[in-house]
Amino acid sequence: MRLHKKEVMRVALRPRSGCLVLCLGVSAFTLLLQTFWVPLEMSTHDPAGRSPADDQGQRGPRFRRLALRLEALGTQVQRLSRERDATMTSEALHMLLQSFRQDQQGLARLVETELKRVSQKLDQFNHHRLSHAAATLGPKEECAVPVDPAYPLCAEKVEFLQAKWQSDPCYAFYGMDGTACSILTYLSQIENFCPPQPGRNHFSPPWHQKAQPYTKKAMIRTTMSSLYEVINNSSGPALGFMRSRVEMMSECWRQAALKMMQQNKTHASLMRVLLYPGALAGPAGQHFQATVDTGGPLGELVQWADLSACLTILGHDVILTTSQHHLHRLIGAAPGRGSCPIKGPLTFDLIYTDYHGLAHLQGAMGLAFQHYQCRFRILDSFGTEPAFNLASYARAHGFQTLWGSWGLQPLQYMTMFPHTPDNSFLGFVSEDAERGPESDLSRKEKIAVIYGKQEYMWQGLSEYVKVISEELETHATVYQPSGHVSALPSYVRNHGLLSQKQFLRLLRRAKVFVGLGFPYEGPAPIEAIALGCVFLQPRLDPPHSSDNNDFYKGKPTSRKISSQHPYAEEFIGRPHVWTVDVTNETRVREAVREILRTEVKPLAPREFSCEGMLERVHHYITQQVTSYSPSRNVDISLISPNVIFQNFCTPSIVTWPPESALRVHMGPLGQSCVSVCTRASLVCEPSQFHRLNNPEVFARLAIDCSSMARDVNHILPAYTPWGRHCRLQQEPLLFSCAGSDSSHRRLCPCRTYQPGQVALSP
Repeated sequence: MRLHKKEVMRVALRPRSGCLVLCLGVSAFTLLLQTFWVPLEMSTHDPAGRSPADDQGQRGPRFRRLALRLEALGTQVQRLSRERDATMTSEALHMLLQSFRQDQQGLARLVETELKRVSQKLDQFNHHRLSHAAATLGPKEECAVPVDPAYPLCAEKVEFLQAKWQSDPCYAFYGMDGTACSILTYLSQIENFCPPQPGRNHFSPPWHQKAQPYTKKAMIRTTMSSLYEVINNSSGPALGFMRSRVEMMSECWRQAALKMMQQNKTHASLMRVLLYPGALAGPAGQHFQATVDTGGPLGELVQWADLSACLTILGHDVILTTSQHHLHRLIGAAPGRGSCPIKGPLTFDLIYTDYHGLAHLQGAMGLAFQHYQCRFRILDSFGTEPAFNLASYARAHGFQTLWGSWGLQPLQYMTMFPHTPDNSFLGFVSEDAERGPESDLSRKEKIAVIYGKQEYMWQGLSEYVKVISEELETHATVYQPSGHVSALPSYVRNHGLLSQKQFLRLLRRAKVFVGLGFPYEGPAPIEAIALGCVFLQPRLDPPHSSDNNDFYKGKPTSRKISSQHPYAEEFIGRPHVWTVDVTNETRVREAVREILRTEVKPLAPREFSCEGMLERVHHYITQQVTSYSPSRNVDISLISPNVIFQNFCTPSIVTWPPESALRVHMGPLGQSCVSVCTRASLVCEPSQFHRLNNPEVFARLAIDCSSMARDVNHILPAYTPWGRHCRLQQEPLLFSCAGSDSSHRRLCPCRTYQPGQVALSP
């Protein structure tokens, strides 16, 4: 019976024992939190500038004692837990709790003592540091921040660098050590935000100074030897593809060079040109390189290869790199993270790059990026419209995207096809039927080659391909990984990935080149047409755009694509190009049979020939102009319509296009200037908007304006019939051929163009 009572007593004590353990644990944890929180949040006497890391370093040894006390408390709690079966009197419990309270009070006093000790040490350290700084600076008035209306941002920049000078090693490279004198020296000599210091002469920052100019003239070359040396210094599948293409097209370039020499079209100063395909650099470049041999996009590499060959033939000094580290050395970037300007003047007259490379340049050049941005040319396959280019306007009007907002002159963006007149059409070179071992293409085989190097491009199009295969032997060039089971139909003969020469040889045999709807606007259809193929492509209904298509989403363009290759459809057309509804089997079959009945000769537009590209690039380098781009405080209406920027850097008198080529059109409501000029068999010329941006033009067109106002909008200048309001453009970067509004009639500068060379006037 006694044993039974003891057992009952043990069971009754266990809940109390558990509660006690819990209370003691919470008490210890609370004490620990108080210990560390008090100096950070509750002390009002900490010296300014103290960080938690400083406190921790000063009081580390003392807090070891606190840790030992807490460990002792923990030991008592554990002992209590082990003895939870023992009988505990209320008196023993009272004594234990009283002991804990005494320990807590002792710990609090110890913490307070430690805080006072740390505070005293920090006061002594700060006093010593300020005394040392004063001795270094000398008299205060020598390094006081000057007040000069000509340098309104000086004080703000000094304050910023006092807090941030250690954020980038480039500041120390330029001699900054955190003192006011070193900061003012940097801001006056390197960034030009502050006036010269007393006793020092004013001079331009080193990166503002002009590099030694070349006095030589560019001389046409007939060999690619200098380019081979440049490309051979780099490695990787992408550069290998480019080198192979240059070699394959070398005879074409040589013949075009000889023609230009005969026509005496080579008057140009020698340019130092840097080619930097940023998409091939860094981690993203490694990913891109890996896709070259697995069916990835090669259109951009075709354009880079042809541009490098074109500049070499034109006689310019070309350097090509795909390394960020090498880029930094070439432009003279200061060591660090790119917060500072480059070390000296930029030695390149032109830098061709892409959106990735533009970001790399900005991250390496500091303030010099904006100073030299007029020398950049951006290879941009799908174009950048002005509404997406100006950051403030894009944010305010819903045009902000991942790629736009750089604020360059729109003509500095260079496209694959002439689909965006606001940009410059760079293009590439297509294969010529007259080149190669099989120049006679009159005997074509009943072969269709499908345009799609990866299996996902074929999805959902099996019926379309089947109809074609019933009329033609169907071939493919789809990448097949080792061990992969092909999902292609059995009636398709797949060659796998082919080299450039092998692929062109297959196109020479084929009658039809079949598009699957993707990739958009690549060079392959133009090369196929040049080799005598008929291009059969899907109609896209509704048209694809950034509103409904993931590929175009985020791209800085509002274009609507009604077919896989709009240039082929609009500029070439039948019988070379057929655009069909691929869901209508009857129409597809009828189109294929009509193609088989029609004899089609090879067609190579001049603008995609070696000679045509040489003419175009030579023109851009020597004559390319854009609308005047003064500072934001200048009223552009007061500037002579003849004064604009040539080569985007130097003010000059406009010489191209000649005023005789200009045709002024007032478009109907809701149409862009691209559409207005195209309907008149002309092309919109954005560099001529400045000629139209004045009231006299409205008067000459007999437009009765009840009011004339200036505004910032990419559809201006324009006329609103309701109220008869005439509106002029206030921001020259927004002169745009693209853009329309249902309530405005746009005033459009159109021009004539050379047949087969839309970028040039007759």
